[in-house]
Amino acid sequence: MPDKDRKPSHKDSKDRDKKTPQSPAWERVLLARHVARPHALDFINGLTKDFMELRGDRHFGDDAALIGGIAQFENRAVLVLGNQKGRDTKENIYRNFGSARAEGYRKAFRLMHHAAKFKLPILTFVDTGGAFPGKESEERGIAMAIAENLLLMSRLPVPIISLVTGEGGSGGALAISVADRLLMLENAVYSVASPEGSATILWRDVSQAPAAAEAMKITAPDLLGFGIIDEIVPEPAGGAHTDPNALMATAKAHLLRHLTDLEERYTHQGEAGIKAMLEARYQKYRKIGSWQELSEQQLEQQLEVADLSVVS
Repeated sequence: MPDKDRKPSHKDSKDRDKKTPQSPAWERVLLARHVARPHALDFINGLTKDFMELRGDRHFGDDAALIGGIAQFENRAVLVLGNQKGRDTKENIYRNFGSARAEGYRKAFRLMHHAAKFKLPILTFVDTGGAFPGKESEERGIAMAIAENLLLMSRLPVPIISLVTGEGGSGGALAISVADRLLMLENAVYSVASPEGSATILWRDVSQAPAAAEAMKITAPDLLGFGIIDEIVPEPAGGAHTDPNALMATAKAHLLRHLTDLEERYTHQGEAGIKAMLEARYQKYRKIGSWQELSEQQLEQQLEVADLSVVS
């Protein structure tokens, strides 16, 4: 059979994967997904005390992929929310691989209202590839649930700090990360879509995920330069999973500094301070980001500089 008519085999796919170009951005994607990387419960237990988990959305049920509750953080009561992934297949199935359904976001909505009522600062830990796209999510109105969270977080009269700890994927991440301060771990990623999804859409070739990761500018240094995030939290050498205790100490120092600043600047100033905080949050998202439209030739040149091949 002529080569041009031969169907790709499994061996062809394996050979192609071996030739898949790597990139600094893709290396961070792999670290962000590392199975031993600390997840939301690790941060909650490592940074706070007396955590009391609150479950259920009061409409349908509970969602183990998105956890929340009340805790003590440095002598103050706070509300904590986070995407929880599993360590093994059994736990990942229970946690739905950290991809929340509509009831997860409605639970977060309920708990954020609770935080506003009792004047509790909110800390969120973002680590999800995205909201769950299955049929049951659509049936239960996940798009509306996410949209309602975005609107609510823009108006909550309490300080909100979000820390992207692993993957921050699409609306599923944004639904708990509209915040006064958005921080990222050094090897976390934050994007509108996964590199694999983007490569499939743009080039119809999932092996181009490293190229997509590089082009999408989804790493913490990229996003800090664009003004999308406010600070990078350093990780131990080799990644967050290599020294969780050191990471927790570093993360606590950063979160405490930002929370103290928000309290002194806004919430301790009474109603006028709250209004100023909401206005600052509004302006933050009105001005967020930096972009430039590239021609096809400019895009190809940038990818060549990055030493990445693009399959058209």
